[in-house]
Amino acid sequence: MSRAILTMTLSLAQLFLIFMSALMLSILGTPLVRRFALAVGVLDQPNARKVHARPVPLLGGLAIYTGVVLTLLIWSERFFVRELAAIIGGATIVALCGALDDKWGLSASLKMLGQLIGCVILVWGGVQVQIFQSTLANLAITFVWVVGISNAINFLDNMDGLSGGITAVAAAFFLQLSVLNGQVLVGALSAALLGACLGFLRHNFVPMSIFMGDTGSLFLGFILAVLGIKLRFPSSSPVITWMIPVMVLALPIFDTTLVVITRLKRGVNPFNTPGKDHISHRFVQLGATRHEAVLICYLLAAGGGIIATMLTKADVREAYALVLLLLLCALWAIFWLEKYARYTPPK
Repeated sequence: MSRAILTMTLSLAQLFLIFMSALMLSILGTPLVRRFALAVGVLDQPNARKVHARPVPLLGGLAIYTGVVLTLLIWSERFFVRELAAIIGGATIVALCGALDDKWGLSASLKMLGQLIGCVILVWGGVQVQIFQSTLANLAITFVWVVGISNAINFLDNMDGLSGGITAVAAAFFLQLSVLNGQVLVGALSAALLGACLGFLRHNFVPMSIFMGDTGSLFLGFILAVLGIKLRFPSSSPVITWMIPVMVLALPIFDTTLVVITRLKRGVNPFNTPGKDHISHRFVQLGATRHEAVLICYLLAAGGGIIATMLTKADVREAYALVLLLLLCALWAIFWLEKYARYTPPK
């Protein structure tokens, strides 16, 4: 057996242990976090823009955070210490801002400040985009990507099981791509994230007993952004590789784009004007149940992951032709949804 095959075998065994550790920590930890949220009164109250009719405990993201971080600390002896410290440090700042928002409410500017601090910690640890020759351009794209994906997952957290499930789908594809390319750190992060999300979904989908809150959604978005940055494809051209994480996260990117465009069209602030105008809500308007809408989103997210896998084997012309076609389809989808499933704000 060659050394490369032996290394992959050992990595797969460790990845399975990481996945199972995060899964069990999340499954067992979520009920404890639920009791804590009830005890301290951190509840999501129903209102006209929400789909639940009774108060629901928040802070479920603490169970996801604990499952991911504790698992990585247990199995971190083979990983890059400085990078892992930066990732955990930045994610902790972002999750803490989310927890404070769940309890007392934070302004958008304070939550943004927390995300920017998280980005600074990432850059300190050497985790940043490396596409351009210009360091300033790479830093700018890093900040835009991390803040954008963090908020995209936060935007998507509008139905039971949606953000957790979409993150699990994306983590599964990041895990597959990391194994195929022999990337230990990305594989470990993906396996831990996948396990923690699936464990949380046991309590958040059917039946639903807790929400992840901003604690979870901002944390998940931050880790997904990190996975997109760290994923490398030595055998592919750099002008193609940037497309792959974008396609893995195409569903949340599309949802955010849809919401921003349609809210600007209505003349309202796209970031401080909540409403039932996300892609999941529009599927419900078209006749789907909430659970069916969530499952449709899962399928679309999986489609993005499949396309991302295809791009790893595409040449430059094929890759850009495919992405251009998908961009045109996305623009058509926004137009179609706005025409046949338009959101009407309550008066």
